[in-house]
Amino acid sequence: MNDWPDRRPGDRGERYGRGSASPQPESARAMPHIQRRPAPPQRPTVPPQSQGYDDRYQGGQPGYGNSPEPGYDSGYNTGQVYGGGAGGGGGRGGDRGGDAGYVQGRPPVDWRRRIKLGALTLVVVLLVVSVSTYFWADGKLKREVDLAKVIERPEAGDGTNYLIVGSDSREGMSAEDKKRLRTGSAEGKRTDSMMILHDGSNGPTLVSLPRDSQVEIPSFKGSESGKMFPGTGRQVKLNAAYAEDGPELLVRTVEFNTGLRIDHYVEIGFGGFAQIVDAIGGVEMDIPKAFKDKKSGADFQAGKQTLNGEQSLAFVRTRYAFAGSDLDRTKNQQKFLAALASQTATPSTILNPFKLYPTMGAGLDTLIVDKDMSLWSLANMFFAMKGVTGGDGTSMNMPISGSSGGNLVWDKAKVKQLVQQLKNDEKVTVKGN
Repeated sequence: MNDWPDRRPGDRGERYGRGSASPQPESARAMPHIQRRPAPPQRPTVPPQSQGYDDRYQGGQPGYGNSPEPGYDSGYNTGQVYGGGAGGGGGRGGDRGGDAGYVQGRPPVDWRRRIKLGALTLVVVLLVVSVSTYFWADGKLKREVDLAKVIERPEAGDGTNYLIVGSDSREGMSAEDKKRLRTGSAEGKRTDSMMILHDGSNGPTLVSLPRDSQVEIPSFKGSESGKMFPGTGRQVKLNAAYAEDGPELLVRTVEFNTGLRIDHYVEIGFGGFAQIVDAIGGVEMDIPKAFKDKKSGADFQAGKQTLNGEQSLAFVRTRYAFAGSDLDRTKNQQKFLAALASQTATPSTILNPFKLYPTMGAGLDTLIVDKDMSLWSLANMFFAMKGVTGGDGTSMNMPISGSSGGNLVWDKAKVKQLVQQLKNDEKVTVKGN
């Protein structure tokens, strides 16, 4: 079948290529209108030889690049030259010169640029989240204790000393919470536990101060009134100092009776303690011996078990179930706090926002700290507490020499040696009870 358009009468097609019969040059003549045959419908798929761009397509010639179906003639020459293009070459798939590397008219994907943009975006997002979290957490801290009101303070030594206080504050607790946690409904607040945490180059040292320790109340400046109260040599239990004039007098009393300067103060109440434990999903403890106490609500079997907030509070408050009373209780408190810190400072908590934010929120809402406490200092305290159970960590009770009228009397010689080692940031060799 002839693929060329139908010829009209008078066309000089037979003479094309043979010259004119007249000796004179042929004059210009009008190109007759040619009736084109309509093109057949396009196929849904492109023949393999037509994939990709080929600039050698010329006037509908079949077999060249993205040409129309065979049998279609555009009727005119496009003016292109076969094999044209800056790179020359007459074979199929020849180079287009400046357009080399393009696929179907699009530039190749720049993966290096995409990776750089993705990394930059991730860094910006992490920075924004970190800054937002910092200000959110910083705004939750209750900086209510002013250590500037503490008078006649000892000289600072090496390392950092934190006074960690667990109070029986029931602030924010409902009647149902008080009943469930067996806290009672007493007004005000008292210290239920007191510890000194020293963080230094020789590892952390945690020293419990039994609440029944016999101490002297020194001269002090009233935290609210600003009035000076002279020392009279009064001998009281340590927790009486807190009850008399709050955290500032407690710090003053601890510093006076030990000679160790307190750098930061941290306090947490009953409710906040239980909330933190519940937020992390409980704390696993290995209890060597079963014990029960009606007053605290403790009822534990021996062995490994996970304690929820209510059980944890009962565990650290129990004293009457032990022969050593307050001394045994402080040992349990140290053991529990170290386990709490160790199980909280894990990737599963820190990298999980659904666990991290509830834990931080539960703790920060109820923490009371000194005015100079920063989030960085608080984090250092937390990780030092975690390190207490490590190879370089030490935990102990304040050395006791005996008792007087039901109060525990400190061993002054050992206390002096212990404080000197802490001040000089030396390895603690003193043994406590």
